[in-house]
Amino acid sequence: MKAKDFYTARNLADKLGVNIMTIYRYIKAGKLNAHKIGKEFRIDKTEFEAFLIKTRTNKR
Repeated sequence: MKAKDFYTARNLADKLGVNIMTIYRYIKAGKLNAHKIGKEFRIDKTEFEAFLIKTRTNKR
């Protein structure tokens, strides 16, 4: 069984150059699916890639 790759909210905030609260807002609004493990959110890598595709402004 292959282990999945996950990001933390902080990882994504740093990767996208946004405040961590922006990531939390995306999660709360249902724009970004996440798993809450303890007090931290974990976002599946494929879920993040799907989010980027959905929010793409220049669809080709």
